[in-house]
Amino acid sequence: MVSFLPVSRTASGTAMAGAAMCCVQLGLAVSVGLVDRLGAGGVAWLRLVCAAVLVVLFTRPWRMRFSARALRTCTLLGVATAGMTILFMAAAARLPLGTAVALEFLGPLGVAVARGKGASRLWAVVAGAGVLALTEPWHGQTDVPGILFALGAATCWAAYILLTQRAGDEVAGVHALAISMPVAAIVATITVGPSTFGHLDPALLLAGFGLALLLPVVPFSLEMLALRRLSTAAFGTLMCLEPAIGLAVGLIFLGQIPGPAAILGIALVVAAGIGATRTGERTPPAGDPEGLRAPTAGVEVRQ
Repeated sequence: MVSFLPVSRTASGTAMAGAAMCCVQLGLAVSVGLVDRLGAGGVAWLRLVCAAVLVVLFTRPWRMRFSARALRTCTLLGVATAGMTILFMAAAARLPLGTAVALEFLGPLGVAVARGKGASRLWAVVAGAGVLALTEPWHGQTDVPGILFALGAATCWAAYILLTQRAGDEVAGVHALAISMPVAAIVATITVGPSTFGHLDPALLLAGFGLALLLPVVPFSLEMLALRRLSTAAFGTLMCLEPAIGLAVGLIFLGQIPGPAAILGIALVVAAGIGATRTGERTPPAGDPEGLRAPTAGVEVRQ
């Protein structure tokens, strides 16, 4: 007989976070061709709207009854999701991408530092140094509105991490997306949708639905499950692996060769990610010793 070793909550949460980051970077690589036709804001809108349609069809939220607290959390999560996506696109349009990425990563790093203890904070600092080496923001030009957009995206990302963990605790499975994604789509439609409508055609809509699976449906679902197993400090530090994954995707799919600073950055963020997984297991919520289900008060599914 073959015996299987149990997978720890930390290991499974780390694997989910890693898979989510890979999906995000693949989605961004696929998006390159659409940006020329829709603009950065238009691509963000298309992703969010198509994702909302897919999530609603899959989860059928009309069959659920959310508690007032869960509904409030999921709504705020949707606003944070839209803000994180749209503000980063606005920052990237004004700043060099390395500068925008480095500033946006202040969000998860801030969560890691604020919520971490002892070694967790040390790994966040190591990851921050790695992000700086990867993105080299000192090569960019100063643009005050662009910096403010990037800092706004960082704030929304920090709120997204905290709200995603709370939503995962209050709502069973990934049903929180049934509320958060439509809210994000509505916010995106109000803010950037009108400038996009005239450029749409059936081919773009079809591409949008495919892209929405890579970014954000699958990664957001995985992140919600990961945050039920990892502390927000560990998760925030692990997110700093994303620039390294982005470089790997760029090398494989776009032929972008990293320089010495980028290689050093990869080494630092990988070391920080390993350190975070060793110290980042989250204590399961009360009444959920395995951390695999949410309290039933958050949502009731009607048969």
